[in-house]
This record gives sequence, C-alpha cells and structure tokens, in this order.
Amino acid sequence: MPDNTVHGFVADRFDAVREAFSENLASGADVGASCCATVAGETVVDIWGGFADEAKTRPWEKDTIVNVFSTTKTMTALTVLLLADRGELDFDAPVARYWPEFAANGKGAIRVSHLMSHSSGLSGWKEPLAPDDLYDWEKATSLLAAQAPLWEPGTASGYHVTTFGFLLGEVVRRITGKSLGTVFREEIAAPLGADFHIGLPASEDHRVAEIVPWATTQSTVKPTLSELHTITFLNALFDAKTTTRTRAWRAAEIPAVNGHGNARSVAEIHCILANAGVAKGKRIMSEAGCRKALEQQIEGPDLIMSHLPPARFGLGFALPGPLLALELPNPNTIHWGGGGCSWIFIDMDARTTFAYVANKMDRLPLGDPRPFRTMQAMWQSLGIRSGEARK
Repeated sequence: MPDNTVHGFVADRFDAVREAFSENLASGADVGASCCATVAGETVVDIWGGFADEAKTRPWEKDTIVNVFSTTKTMTALTVLLLADRGELDFDAPVARYWPEFAANGKGAIRVSHLMSHSSGLSGWKEPLAPDDLYDWEKATSLLAAQAPLWEPGTASGYHVTTFGFLLGEVVRRITGKSLGTVFREEIAAPLGADFHIGLPASEDHRVAEIVPWATTQSTVKPTLSELHTITFLNALFDAKTTTRTRAWRAAEIPAVNGHGNARSVAEIHCILANAGVAKGKRIMSEAGCRKALEQQIEGPDLIMSHLPPARFGLGFALPGPLLALELPNPNTIHWGGGGCSWIFIDMDARTTFAYVANKMDRLPLGDPRPFRTMQAMWQSLGIRSGEARK
C-alpha cells in the first residue's frame, strides 16, 4: 500500500495543499515527492513524503534530492538572466560576440535571446552522439558551433531538449571563464544556502532518489518520426532509469536536464524572480532584470512539441498560454517543468513560487495532474481564482 504520510510543515490556511499532496501519495500517483511554496519571500509550504527508491524501501527524507530533468533549464536561464542584469551579457547580441566559432554555417545572426527561447534552430545534434558524449563538454559544444540551423532562427520555437544547456552554458563559460554549474553554485545556490546542483558531488549520492520511469506496453506499431524529431530526441538518447543512477551522469554538467534538487531548493531559488530580485533577505538581481524573463520572444506552434498546443516563450521560461494544460490566474507568471515530474511556477503578480518535485515520471509532463491539483490548492488557500484544466 502507498504510504501517504506527509512530513514537513504548512503555514496557517494552507492545509488544502497538504491534503492534495497526500492524495497523490495515497493514490499511488506518486512514489516519492516534495512540494514547497513561498509568498513574498516567506516559505509557507515545505512538505515531503513517500519513497526515494523504486522498491519502496527507502523513505523520502527532508534532504532527499532527485534529478529534475528540464526544470534544470530554469536554473540555467536564471544564471544567464543574472549575467545580463550585471551588464555582462546582452540578449540582443549575436551569440558569436561571446563565442566566435558559433558563427559558422550561417549562424552569425543568431542572438542570445534565440537560445533562451528555443528558437535558434539548434534543437539537437545532426551527428548522433554516443551516451558518453554528453559528458564531453568540448565535443558537444563544438559540434553545435559547427552545425547549420535546422530551421530559420527566430521564426519558430523548437524545444531544445538537451542542447539548451550546452548552448547557454558555453556562452556563460566564454563570458566568465567558468562553467555554468560553477557560476550557478557560486552566485546563486551558495549565497542562498540552496540544495540544488548542476554537477553533483559524489558525497551527495546517498541522498538521491531513484527515477521511476513510466510503465510501457509492447506495441507492433512504430511511430513515424520526422528528421527533426530524430535529430532532437534520438541523436542524444539516454535511458532515464539506468543513466540517471550512474556517477558519471550525476557528476557531469548537462545544464538542460541533469540538475539535482528538491522542491525546497527550486521554490526558494526562484524567489529571486517572484520577489523582485530578493531571496533569503539577499538582493541577487534588480527587479528590472527579473522582469526581463516576461518579455515574449516567440509564439506559435513548437516544431518539436508539435503534438501539443502552441507555445509562448519569454527569456528562458514559458509564458501563460495554451501549451500548458492549466489556466494560470495571473498574467505575469512564468513556468517550466521536467519529466521527473518536476514543476516551478513563478507568479510575479502574487509574489509566489510553487515547486513540485517527484521521482515517478509522467508521459505528459505539460498536463501532469499531480502538481496541478496541488498548485490549485495553493491558489485556493491564497484566495486567488483557481486555474482550470484546459480541455
């Protein structure tokens, strides 16, 4: 039987969040998970429960962390927003200003903003990568620098599943002389005492929850993939269950998909954006620098997530729109999630963050009901008009 015991605390009036979280555990929808919310910089929900392993023998503890997959992209975007806020980076500048080799093969006009909005035309590697190639920063970035765009940059988004972190990470490295994971740790995570890692030390392996992949069924019907989908998904393919349990994966910096943290660290770090640049009483960015994330860069059908409704991307985050299977109550909200499942919602109007991190994967992360029902309970607790599931 699933263990629906919920540990941690909820502030007064947020009991509905605890109840929704408990239902996810009791129903078996979750194996193990954590949930955290902040309001005006104050943590009002910090709960966890379930199990950290697939066999359900190891309890999910207060300090359990897990691979959050694409929620890592929000940490990468935040790091780039920080550099821009300091004047070290210009979103309208060509990427080649910072990374000259990137201009090869007709990419001289691609801007940093195109990288931040998945519209650079580099959603994958044309040359198939071996699994270990994702641990070879020089090879992964050099191949992207030499490659021609897969579509005309700036005309459409095409979700940069794995390349997002390598592209922006190399820009950060060229500017600072440090890896993106290092800049993130030194400038964001360490000052806030936040337990989130892009490049996990071996000393923390014992705290990592196992990823539990979704159940698959055998089928004789093979989906037909376009060349664009093959390049994006299959040319850098890894097994979510086995690969994420290796030391090599955890140690590497793959800043689109291999960050490790829990809901507490995700929610409290993104207080920076929700609270006008301040988190844990420390000013990390200016308010204007935070609000850059809201600036729409691209809108319309996404060439990679072509089976889903149209997308709207700002600088590093998705904006409210039909792509998300949940109607957001406030317009100045940014969000993204990972297949783990993990989610972060940052509402600049209500000055709130909401994070959900679990170890059981879902086939449809943009429509996953687990974080959505818990998020709706938070809105209810705050007296905000509850978002509705899109039809």
